[in-house]
Amino acid sequence: MCGIVGYKGKNEACDILIEALKRLEYRGYDSAGIALWNEGRIAIERKKGKVDDLKKIVYNNDSFKGKMGLAHTRWATHGTPSERNAHPHKADDVVVVHNGIIENYIELKTKLKDEGHKFLSDTDTEVIPHLITNHLRKGMNFIDAVRATLKELKGSYALGIIKETEKTLIAAKKESPLIVGVGEGEYFIASDVPAIINRTNRFIFLEDNDVAIFKDGTLLLINVDGKEVQRKVHEVYWTEAMAEKGGYKHFMLKEIFEQPRAISDTLIGRIKEEKGLVEFEELKLPDISKMKKIWMIACGTSYHACIIGKHMFEANLRIPVETDIASEFRYRDPILGKNDMLILVSQSGETADTIAAMKEGKKRGAYTLSVCNVLGSTLAREADGVIFTHAGPEIGVASTKAFTTQISVLFMLMLHIGKKLGKMQSDEIRNSIGEIKKIPHKIQTILDMSNVIEELARKYMGFKDFLYLGRGINYPTVQEGALKLKEISYIHAEAYAAGEMKHGPIALIDENLPVVFVSPNDHTYKKTCGNMEEVITRRGRILLFTDDNSHEMASRVDNLFILPKTIYELQPILSVVPLQLLAYYIANFLGTDVDQPRNLAKSVTVE
Repeated sequence: MCGIVGYKGKNEACDILIEALKRLEYRGYDSAGIALWNEGRIAIERKKGKVDDLKKIVYNNDSFKGKMGLAHTRWATHGTPSERNAHPHKADDVVVVHNGIIENYIELKTKLKDEGHKFLSDTDTEVIPHLITNHLRKGMNFIDAVRATLKELKGSYALGIIKETEKTLIAAKKESPLIVGVGEGEYFIASDVPAIINRTNRFIFLEDNDVAIFKDGTLLLINVDGKEVQRKVHEVYWTEAMAEKGGYKHFMLKEIFEQPRAISDTLIGRIKEEKGLVEFEELKLPDISKMKKIWMIACGTSYHACIIGKHMFEANLRIPVETDIASEFRYRDPILGKNDMLILVSQSGETADTIAAMKEGKKRGAYTLSVCNVLGSTLAREADGVIFTHAGPEIGVASTKAFTTQISVLFMLMLHIGKKLGKMQSDEIRNSIGEIKKIPHKIQTILDMSNVIEELARKYMGFKDFLYLGRGINYPTVQEGALKLKEISYIHAEAYAAGEMKHGPIALIDENLPVVFVSPNDHTYKKTCGNMEEVITRRGRILLFTDDNSHEMASRVDNLFILPKTIYELQPILSVVPLQLLAYYIANFLGTDVDQPRNLAKSVTVE
């Protein structure tokens, strides 16, 4: 979720680029940088911290003059937040800014080092300018060297590239967003519309493997093979506020729709389907054959991800897993020691109770492993090991894409540990990898039916109470669904394990209580059907979410939504998406402040 901007035209680039970076600040970032081309030389400045810190250095500095340049805000994925890891990156006279993840950068870096290249950062990005210079040294021209480099890269990229001896700007895209802004005698590149919406409303949305070449006031679009391609110029009439949200009304809705991309980014570089392996470059586990117990500790939404993780781990690894709410864990005397693993899950990595739980675990000799989304956060720095989700910044207070990427990481960790312990064989892991690779597409099929959920929301927005019921791995799913509705609509909603309905909640059921069931066709199916019979007998209204087109209760419930099928462990990722949408649309119809609900904060850094 880094921010990329570039400019080539008739005006001074520095002001344009800094202003564009400011417009991308909503995306979240840890450092910023700029490169200005001026008559055969490139001035570069990088700064950890805010764009304003960078601005103070480059404004009124004669070195930063010129009518072509690149700028970048970085959300760290490889290498800690620091000046040395900030973009742009340079090798010889080639300068690059990059958004995405280069999956094979370790192999490329090793090869380049063997050929004498010196690296100055810890990033995956730095291999790109070095590869380009490597081809240039072999006699290729600038454009061909870029094309040859792109063919060597595995993973995702949105790139801006300039060279000191060339009055040319090159942009390229694969699986990361990149747009071209078309002005009067000038061109822009950006990772998102908001960066340049004040400069132009005419955009070309680049497609995968497109290469854009800006030279002498012209634009040439080719693919990586050098063949010219044609792309339509679109006119976008968004306000600046709309542009920040990508045209969505709220950040939360935008982030719900970003989940296919967020999960894909979280998988990149880690799943090796052909080998039947999951690998985490950043993770060094202790001798897990001595591990007696796993703890999963978190708060709120992340805690629900932990309960799902417990189901996965115990079913497949046969290792006892205990889940605990961090704020409770820290105030009791848990029995744990050096043969235990403490997995701490937090979107921000700064949740106070979860940090306290980590410190307690370390004090007692347990191995601590954090799962978080923010490189440089306290949990990332201080835990013994860390696995990053690559969800990108999450601005809406109600967490959505953080939750589904956390589940994805716990699933991959289960496969990783299962292989190490010999509990899971390569074929089984290969099949599981094949299933999680399909999840982004399956989520997209749900999102494509969001209008169906919107109509359900319109139908049920007037009710004051909701009951959410599920069994097995989908009990924490309905807990998350109920939490979302409470958080943003202020409607009272409770989630129960469906089998517990008879132990109290059944007294509430009448025609004024909508009951949301998540009931896929798994080993809990028949039992959940019985629970639905009990609700129907008491005139309750049922909204059923299932992956079974021929669900035996389909004709008897009030509303039915069919989910794509997947394996048991991954059901929650699909099941939760329509529940997120239901909560969002009800809140939107009620006119609440969806992105900043009352009394809530994005990261709870105090008790």
